[in-house]
Formats: sequence, C-alpha cells, structure tokens
Amino acid sequence: MTTAHPLVLAGAYGSPYTLKMRAVLRYRRIPFRWVLRGSRWDDLPAPPVAIIPVIVYSDADGAYTEATVDSSPQIMRLETEYTDRSLVPTDPAVAFLDALIEDYGDEWVTKMMYHYRWAYAADIDKAARLLPLAQNLQMTSDQAQQSYEFISTRQIGRRALVGSTDENAPLIESSYERLLDLLTELLSQHEFLLGDRPARGDLGIFGQLSQLVKWDPTPMAVAATRAPKVINWVDRVDDLSWWPVDDDSGWTALDELPSATTGLLREIGATYAPFMVANAAALGADATEVVCEIEGGTYRQAPFKYQGKCLEWLRADYAALSPHDRARVDGVLAGTGCEVLFE
Repeated sequence: MTTAHPLVLAGAYGSPYTLKMRAVLRYRRIPFRWVLRGSRWDDLPAPPVAIIPVIVYSDADGAYTEATVDSSPQIMRLETEYTDRSLVPTDPAVAFLDALIEDYGDEWVTKMMYHYRWAYAADIDKAARLLPLAQNLQMTSDQAQQSYEFISTRQIGRRALVGSTDENAPLIESSYERLLDLLTELLSQHEFLLGDRPARGDLGIFGQLSQLVKWDPTPMAVAATRAPKVINWVDRVDDLSWWPVDDDSGWTALDELPSATTGLLREIGATYAPFMVANAAALGADATEVVCEIEGGTYRQAPFKYQGKCLEWLRADYAALSPHDRARVDGVLAGTGCEVLFE
C-alpha cells in the first residue's frame, strides 16, 4: 500500500504502547507524523476508546478521519496494508508462538511496568512530574502541582486493578528479574527472540521495557546492574529502520528456537498462563477476584475483561491453525506450562 498522506501516531513518551507502535512504524519504514496526544497540536478525531496510542488514517482528500486504537490490531492492520519488512513470521507455527509472546509482553510485562512506576516513591515523583508536560510544556507551577496531585492519586488508586499490591509485589518483581536474565542469555547469541529478525513479540516486550529499563528509576537501577545488554537492545529496537531485511528470511525454524526463547515460554507458562486462565474463569463465574498460584505464591487481583478477550483471541488463533501446525505448536509448548491456555 502507498499513500500520499502519512499516518499520524498520537501518544506520549511515557506510554509503553505508544513507543511500541512508533518502533513498529520505524522498523517497517512506514511514513508517519508524530503528535503528542492532548497537546495543542492534537487536532485529530476522537478514537473509539480514550486510550493511546492512536493511529489515524486519512481519506482520499487528505483529511484525517479514521482513528484506531489497540496496538496488536494496529500491527495486524498494517500487515495487510504494507508488504515490506513484515513482523509476522512466514511459518504459521512460529507466528503463533510470536503472537503468544507479544500478548505476554502486553498483558503481563505491563504489570511490571505499572507496578514499579506507581509503587515506589522516587518513581511516582518522576512520573507525576514529567508525564503531564507532554500535553503542555508551558504549564505554570500551579498547573504542574495540580497535575501532579491528580495523576499520582489516580494512578496509585488503580494499582490493585492491575495487580500491583504489596502482596503481589514479590511475584511481579521476581518475574521482571527473570525476564532480564532470559533476555541477557538470548542476546549473548541472537539479536531477537526468534533469531536475527524482529517480530511482534520483540516489539511487545520492547514497549514495556522502554519504560522499565530507560525511564522509571527503580527498575532502571535493577537493569543497569543485572542486564546492561537488555538496555542496549531497547535502544536499538526503538529505531530499527536501519536493520537489514532480506525478503522473508531471518526468523529461526521452529525446531531451532534459541534455548532462551524456550526458557521464555516456560516463564510465560509459569506467570502469564495461570493468571490468564484464572482471569477467564473469574469472568465466566462473575467472580470479584482472580486467585491463582504463581511460582509457589498466591496471586490476587480483580478480574480484567480486556485480558479475557485477549485469551479468546489467542484461542481462536490456535483453533485456526491447521492440524499439522497445531501439533507442531503443541510439541514446543509441551512442558512449558502454556498448555493450560489451550486445553
């Protein structure tokens, strides 16, 4: 697809999903215009849901009329509209595993990001001071103080909704540390999760790490001592427009997955998978609490409807695989703990 008018990406520097989609557009060399959402430059139409990032399409006359949200559907729509430098592996089985990894980044690693940002005093102070400036760099000190109080009160009050509680903190933080260790192992041998070419999972995890290892003080300090390679990788993935791509090559074969990638699947099976299954069960029973065992501890939070939809979409993708490819996926997932997602 070619268009005379670039896409518009509206979001914020402190938004992991915004930086995820900016990295997608950069890697795929899709022309776009960057707009700070809610700023004086934001004259875009209202999106269907008030979240970021927003990608806006123009009509034939150049008027920006169609606003879209939700990073995973945004990526897949771009795959239908632009052919070069795809993020979807050509092997359907590998592509399915990639989608699973992306959802882990979007729906589990995001808990780490939110937890560190709004659970520690230094992180709260930085976020509440800096995030409002994206909309108005000229705000007065009184306006800045009002914004500080509003955003910190609102976001701290939402911690339990996404699972960031004092009881869950050890589970969330140990999961972050293991993710850093797995990525460090991977980056000792490969450039990306599925070999030498980025895919959706890389971008999903990158989005959250763009905040965890580069923005919020507490997880930044952890990464600086534990995973310097991961910090450098995040810098690289932020703009991969320079990365060479040869047609559809670069992704590893299913039977040659890096050992650290299979280790990541076991981590997904130990954390994300039990939560997603318990969340779906709680939604189905109209329960008020999700309760599951993760890494020998009890994890609790309120049910989350969107994550229920994410599991439905994954299961639909799994069911859509051919019997042969489904068997190949099952072979890789056997023993990882991810099997429970598709039983």
